[in-house]
Amino acid sequence: MAESLGRGLLPEESVHHKNGDRSDNRLVKSHELYCPSDCCNLELWSRSQPSGQRVKDKLEWARKIIKLYK
Repeated sequence: MAESLGRGLLPEESVHHKNGDRSDNRLVKSHELYCPSDCCNLELWSRSQPSGQRVKDKLEWARKIIKLYK
């Protein structure tokens, strides 16, 4: 997954195997983050979330997430 992303995984990211088989690392280069069907078995998951609950904190966090995964 890191090779496909062109960067290492962030501490809050993990790779999820959709079918539960960790030896099944199918990944189609053209749509690795947004695979609409079962042609890929890997998904990128993120556990990050804003620490504050103020709206401005959430908006800042959302902008960072959008920029990172655009």
